[in-house]
Amino acid sequence: MKNPDILIIGGGIVGASVGYYLSKEKLKVFLFEKDYPTSGSTGKAIGGIRQQFSHELTIRIMKKSVKTFSYLAEELGMDIDWFPGGYLFLAHDEKTKENYLKAISVQKRYNLPVRFLNPNEVKEIVPSLNPEGLLGATFCPTDGHANPFKVTYGYLEGIKRNGGKVFPYTEVKEIKLEGKGFKIKTDKGETSSAPIVVNCAGPWAREVSALLKLDVPIYPERHEGLVTEELPHLFSPMIVDYRADGSYFFQFRSTGHIIGCYTPIPPVLGPDTSSTFEFLTEMPRRMLRLIPALQDVRILRQWAGSYEMTPDGNPIVSETEVPNFYIIGGMCGHGFMLAPGIAQLFAEKIVKGKSSLPLDEFRLNRDFQKREVMR
Repeated sequence: MKNPDILIIGGGIVGASVGYYLSKEKLKVFLFEKDYPTSGSTGKAIGGIRQQFSHELTIRIMKKSVKTFSYLAEELGMDIDWFPGGYLFLAHDEKTKENYLKAISVQKRYNLPVRFLNPNEVKEIVPSLNPEGLLGATFCPTDGHANPFKVTYGYLEGIKRNGGKVFPYTEVKEIKLEGKGFKIKTDKGETSSAPIVVNCAGPWAREVSALLKLDVPIYPERHEGLVTEELPHLFSPMIVDYRADGSYFFQFRSTGHIIGCYTPIPPVLGPDTSSTFEFLTEMPRRMLRLIPALQDVRILRQWAGSYEMTPDGNPIVSETEVPNFYIIGGMCGHGFMLAPGIAQLFAEKIVKGKSSLPLDEFRLNRDFQKREVMR
């Protein structure tokens, strides 16, 4: 079997999209996934896609991602359930409102159609929303959602169409330097060599990097989600409530299910992905406070997965001290939405020597002080 130009470790949305855009550039890609594709963080994602961030580079990347999602079904030859229903960030206190207004001033520099709505305008968008204590909300109508499973598998099929190979249930156990490249060995005893290796292993990115004696600041943090039964259409945008006991959820356009989660305080660090009764009872309470019409809705399923966190809440997209060993990870819960934009920029960097948007702010050796406000 001919060795590839690039080896990718990780079969979630990041590895799949990176592999796809590199394969479009006529590079031969091998992708290794230790379980089945989407078995990690991607398969636990709820599918939201937004451009409303406070970090300028993230905004610019997300504009590229949203544009990509708008035509991706045609490119991949399959429906991905893309729907631009918008994102609604609620403000129930003056500090949150002030932070949102500051973020809007940054977002408008990049021509995002975002604005701050008063409570009456919010009710026009989501008539069923409880306005108690609401000071207003930011809204961007071009944000939306899509299906993480369909997008990931669409990219993987694209890799294969472009001459690459995908190896599920194949764990990379060793990475060794070999001349100007690398030799990897899998749990099946098979070896492959390539001049470039890209670590897209999500919550396991630190362990994969350790195979080359590198320590990277990416660590797993448990988050839980749930989905309700199908319902008649109630609202279109993702509703985001950043209060300490808030939540975020939306109604999936193609099926009518409501999907949501919240960020636990304090965070639950570590690789454990067990589901809890606390979440099962607490998440519906938080949803009902905002949408009382959900009173009699039944929960179909709950689950837990890992965010891959960094110290500043921003990704790592970077070379390392080992030449031609790259890390694309630490997506902090935004991997599904960021992946198309980051993957295209990374492919430009590999093929052309630099990307059209410089990614230096996401380098591995940064000071991690520029934190994301709209986390």
